[in-house]
Amino acid sequence: MTVSPTALESAPGAEEHVEGLPPGFGTGIMGTVAFAIAIAFALFQLWTAAYGTLPSQVVRAMHVAFLLLLGFGLIGNLVARSTVTRVLFWTLGVLGFLTGVYNWVFYADLLRRSSFLTPLDLVVGAVTIALVFEAARRLMGWPLAIISGIFLAYCFFGQYMPGPFVHRGYDLAQIIEHFGFGTEGIYGTPVYVSAAYIFIFVVFAAFLERAGMIRLFNDFALGLVGGWRGGPAQVCTLSSALMGTISGSGVANVVASGQFTIPLMKRFGFRSAFAGGVEATSSMGGQIMPPIMGAVAFIMAETLDVPYASIVTAAIIPAILYFGTCFWVVHLEAGKGGLSGMSRAELPNPWHAVRDHWPLVLPLAALVYLLFAGYTPIFAGTMGLALVVVLILGTPLAAAIGPRVFRYVFWIALGLAAAAFLRFGVNLLVIVIGALVAACLVVRGGRETLLIVRDSLAEGARNALPVGIACAIVGIVIGTLTLTGIASTFIGAIIQIGESNLFLSLVLTMLTCLVLGMGIPTIPNYIITSSLAGPALLELGVPLLVSHMFVFYFGIMADLTPPVALACFAAAPMAKTSGLKISLQATKLAAAGFIVPFMAVYTPSLMLQDGGAIAAQFGYPVEVIYIVAKTVLAIGLWGVAVVGYLFMPANLLERAAAFAIGVLLMLALPLTDELGFAAAVLFIGQHWWRSRRRSAAAVP
Repeated sequence: MTVSPTALESAPGAEEHVEGLPPGFGTGIMGTVAFAIAIAFALFQLWTAAYGTLPSQVVRAMHVAFLLLLGFGLIGNLVARSTVTRVLFWTLGVLGFLTGVYNWVFYADLLRRSSFLTPLDLVVGAVTIALVFEAARRLMGWPLAIISGIFLAYCFFGQYMPGPFVHRGYDLAQIIEHFGFGTEGIYGTPVYVSAAYIFIFVVFAAFLERAGMIRLFNDFALGLVGGWRGGPAQVCTLSSALMGTISGSGVANVVASGQFTIPLMKRFGFRSAFAGGVEATSSMGGQIMPPIMGAVAFIMAETLDVPYASIVTAAIIPAILYFGTCFWVVHLEAGKGGLSGMSRAELPNPWHAVRDHWPLVLPLAALVYLLFAGYTPIFAGTMGLALVVVLILGTPLAAAIGPRVFRYVFWIALGLAAAAFLRFGVNLLVIVIGALVAACLVVRGGRETLLIVRDSLAEGARNALPVGIACAIVGIVIGTLTLTGIASTFIGAIIQIGESNLFLSLVLTMLTCLVLGMGIPTIPNYIITSSLAGPALLELGVPLLVSHMFVFYFGIMADLTPPVALACFAAAPMAKTSGLKISLQATKLAAAGFIVPFMAVYTPSLMLQDGGAIAAQFGYPVEVIYIVAKTVLAIGLWGVAVVGYLFMPANLLERAAAFAIGVLLMLALPLTDELGFAAAVLFIGQHWWRSRRRSAAAVP
């Protein structure tokens, strides 16, 4: 078998780029080898997720080992320009894999030798650290490697730093053991979450995409909102929101759905930069879109030691408000440009799309049920993935059954057999899948279906590369914070500022997220900033979950703000304009969304957390409804301010007034709400009256 660039080209999202790599696995024998490694990686992770017989440290080490082997192998196949460099990269990949094998084989010995590692142990640890840095540099770019390198250098030279930054100093062996073998370095919580949760959900998304979920989302979005004002852009927003329920990756969403939505928006009159901005903004929202959200949500749940369902619950209202902001700004921009919706005659029926593809919704529904029923994310994700596989493998068998009633009986029986895992365990589900695989070998269309399963496994492993590598190298940052205690210095500074002004502390935290996010993805951005600012905000009275969601939210915003906006530059080739222009439009689209995390800090009920004075007097539901209504009004006014349109174009004075009223509604100070509501009524009333007078004057 030869795997060309690529065996996956027929799949939706086949052109999806892993950071720093062209698509595909390579050609010739080495392309086949890389493809096989990806499948082996996926099968290993699924086996450990389903049975969990290996120690956690071994699973983490082998996860990083597979990441290094596959990552360097793909670099060798797709980037290297000579045989020598190709051999060099494959050698690095094999070395990286052997570090994981070393941790597996000598697991018990390494535990006994803790703090007394042998020279060979130290060499293996040093090689692991070096390879993770090189893989991150190649796959994620320089910024993340440089930031992590600064933290590592601080471990070596921090004893020479002045004032509060000084530490007691650490020797080489202690640093290598901490970062290369301990659970607070490379093999820390981020890698554990990547191995246990994130990988499963990335593969789950790959299977759903191959099964046709993108087509379902696009058809449903087209039929439902395509006729609205600015219909093509509204379709982009809704389809990206739906895609976010299974993907959780902003840049991947841009590439997967942008090929369809961006040309559609341009064809209906939207400017190239605005079309790219809509796609980037709505796609990044996938990371906060329940039920799956992004990889950060799993890391947050593990870090805070709370059920994943608690994270989802806190994200529901902010996610709705985020996408509501996108819809609203698109509506205003379309009105300003005089753009109408698409013709109803050319739009599909959204409910027919659901009717024709409803089985695809079942695994997602099962996943949601398992997550909210209290099952762990690893169990819910594994079972959801298994149900998708059952659905895909059962399709050719059902097609081979003649009468429709017998097909219904087949699906009901298969569904009951698959659902029985809740009572009889995962082994029953494995037996069902094994039987389906055997049947597909002899049924017409069955072998092609098996190829879909095979390719989805490989595609999922490849898509997990940037996330896994980011989790590995950010362990260097976390390890530095735990080893040196430097975090306490930063926390103390934030607390000192916040004692006199909480709002200023929040602004500083926001700027930290945005600056870090200029060069690194959301995951390491969240991990670094939450480790530094999260405890400080907690000391200032901000609920723990809200403080972490605050950081998470602005980590997403960082991928939209110039000058380095990853999601916007991913949209640039499809929009055929510069990433910087797209970034400016995306910032405008998301500007109103900057209100949400600030308001959640002052009124945690916006994230369905503990109520305040309104809840005590009128009840919790009343407070939630009031806060949401206030936030919606503030977002609406900020949208008017950034677009400059409501019922008609708004002048500079009106835009400034709309912005100021939004700020009043955001603040939780005495009388600010009352003043904000009164000013909002006056503003909207006078603008409406001005538009009526203008319309009347225009009539002959």
